[in-house]
Amino acid sequence: MIKRPPQKTAPNISTLNDLATLANYSLMDSLNCDPDATVNGHDHAPRQVFTGHYVPVTPTPIENPEYVAHSKNLFRELGFADSMAQSADFVRVFSGDIAFVPEPMRKVGWACGYALSIYGTEYIQQCPFQTGNGYGDGRAISVLEAVINGQRWEMQLKGGGRTPYCRGADGRAVLRSSVREFLAQEHMHALGVPTSRSLSLYVSKTEKVRRPWYSEGSHSRDPDTLVSDAVAISTRVAPSFIRVGQLELFGRRARKKEHPQAMEELEQIVLHLIDREYGDVIDQNLATSEKVVLLAREFRGRLTSLVANWIRVGYCQGNFNSDNCAAGGFTLDYGPFGFCDAFDPQYQPWTGGGHHFSFLNQPEAAERNFHTFCSALRPLLTAHQDRLIELDEIQGDFPKAMQTQMKKMWAAKLGLAAFHQALFSELTTLMMQTSVDYTVFFRQLSTVPDDIGVLKKSFYKGSTLKTDLEGMDKRWEEWLTKWKTLAGIISTTDATATPPRAHEELSQEMKLVNPKYSLREWFVVPAYQQAAAGNYSLVRELQDVMTQPYAEQSQDVEKKYYRLKPLELFEVGGSSHYSCSS
Repeated sequence: MIKRPPQKTAPNISTLNDLATLANYSLMDSLNCDPDATVNGHDHAPRQVFTGHYVPVTPTPIENPEYVAHSKNLFRELGFADSMAQSADFVRVFSGDIAFVPEPMRKVGWACGYALSIYGTEYIQQCPFQTGNGYGDGRAISVLEAVINGQRWEMQLKGGGRTPYCRGADGRAVLRSSVREFLAQEHMHALGVPTSRSLSLYVSKTEKVRRPWYSEGSHSRDPDTLVSDAVAISTRVAPSFIRVGQLELFGRRARKKEHPQAMEELEQIVLHLIDREYGDVIDQNLATSEKVVLLAREFRGRLTSLVANWIRVGYCQGNFNSDNCAAGGFTLDYGPFGFCDAFDPQYQPWTGGGHHFSFLNQPEAAERNFHTFCSALRPLLTAHQDRLIELDEIQGDFPKAMQTQMKKMWAAKLGLAAFHQALFSELTTLMMQTSVDYTVFFRQLSTVPDDIGVLKKSFYKGSTLKTDLEGMDKRWEEWLTKWKTLAGIISTTDATATPPRAHEELSQEMKLVNPKYSLREWFVVPAYQQAAAGNYSLVRELQDVMTQPYAEQSQDVEKKYYRLKPLELFEVGGSSHYSCSS
């Protein structure tokens, strides 16, 4: 749980020409191209893709791009000079124009198909052909793979234009959703949660699209107006963008023998995933059947750890379908996500998500995605009964592995050596009955307070209490005393007990896992609203604050960003909930 500082590299890549020398297109060079694809990548109309791992696609540049922000931290890690982010050729490429890239970079990008399972059930209705062969990267186009400092990175344009998987949509992302994803990836990485990364963000000064959205102050569940938004392209970066839904697609084709190469293509994508994401832990000399079993075990470990970390920092994915679940075990696709304000186990920012994707049901949603993952691998083991049994055991033990990670996480948040169910259950009951801010409460608790006065900074005033205030205060005081005893702060009469811990030692430990600052949507709204008017200062300010989420920042920052959500903003569309992210 302890956040480690990122590796920092002295800038050694100052130009696009420098970056081009590091290009290495493993996916296009080792996997199968759709045989019906065009050579030049001019393939922007919806169509069925029956076979192959990718479709070559040229992105559609946004008009008159303007720099909004870049990730200074990722640039530093990659050895990029900050000046590159605003250089003409870099802006041109990462706003969608790759027609003039220096060799060996390629003048065509790629998009991939995948299947869709919602809470473990496969759906094809979202495919316009009702076959499942038209679902995939509708507006995400990868434009570069590069090996930098021994690490492979894939760079993908979000909002890069239409692909064969666009399902009739315009292939664009708007500034609002692009700002949200850019900031969220920056924040999650700083929180120590595995995630795709932000590289850059550019907006068009002239190109706009119309999107359904919420009128100001609307309490509607669904958007109630149409707005004209500037289009933007954010570049996200990861070792790969292979999703559980991608394996699911090839697993389905192999299982149903949809074409002669179906089984071969499944094996190819699985081995490619292992090479890209698990090469450091799975020996490439092993037989495929052995690799598959090890892959399932490793992914289970990453996925359970990831979801426990989401809950640690108050994050709800909102729409945790198989296509939004990275097979590398990191956070992917920041659509209708949200960070908890008032603690609620059933917190759900997406109006279409329901209980199954709610905050504390994310472990169950992860299990459904893991079942989909294992089902996709199963055709590769049909001739290896012993390996199938191992896979079944790994799949069957997911709840136990998930529970272990959750207990470890809750113990760390509470500063305990081991999870204590009774203490935890009493705490969550009190948090619900009192209406407690999730992030502020745990950070205040991390100060190891003498009494509940310090904790009350996290209490939402005006919330309806079923118990009288004095009675609730007494219950909180009793809980705090129990917690201090279990945390080793208060000595007991037990002669075998360990000596009392120092307050400061416990406080420092807890502050490493309980962030002070959280990317609340009501902070982001004014940032993208100002950005729409051409003022990017608040976006950059939020970026600075949210990339130091555990730090004690200035008094001005604390006053502005370490506070409770104003009561009048609860249930406001586009701030507390949304039906889409555009």
